[in-house]
Amino acid sequence: MTFLHPEPGRGWLNLGEKPLVETPWFQLKQAEVALPGGRQVDHYLLRVPPLVLTVVDGQDRVLLLWRHRFIPDTWAFELPSGIAADPAEALPVAASRQALAESGWEPVQPRLLLTLHPYSALTDATCHVYWTRQAIHRGEPAADFEADRIDWVPLTDVQDLVTSGQIRDPSTATALLVLAATAAARGPAARSSG
Repeated sequence: MTFLHPEPGRGWLNLGEKPLVETPWFQLKQAEVALPGGRQVDHYLLRVPPLVLTVVDGQDRVLLLWRHRFIPDTWAFELPSGIAADPAEALPVAASRQALAESGWEPVQPRLLLTLHPYSALTDATCHVYWTRQAIHRGEPAADFEADRIDWVPLTDVQDLVTSGQIRDPSTATALLVLAATAAARGPAARSSG
């Protein structure tokens, strides 16, 4: 497989940004951008703190939250997730904290599975997806308002859940499809041995 590498100076160049709206969750900014060929345009963008998601993968099933998202007014499964707003907090620690708060399950030693930039034309949002095979049930979730229910879903159901619209979040879908494909490639004996 051949990958193309950009030539220096051929991409869009951010010449500077001015803040329009600033909140603890995001900053809306207007950037002055130089396009290849020299033309300059204004471009709006969202700057957000890193997002963390956690895949708890136990015995070929994953921990998912059935949630309502009021902005698009949809119900779907998602991974436990949240904003890593404190730059002093390590991302795996933030991922574990968020998963525990939303599910009542505390991930043990989560490892980075992948990093995504799901909306790179509009935002610098970076989704860090962590993965673990072990979690400890600590009780009812502190943030019990985050999910209508918490389910352990078979990894083999992931593709059908994505295609049927029961998983809509792109970071959740990508992480689970990668995990399902990897598990299928390893085969049942390798999955059971961990």
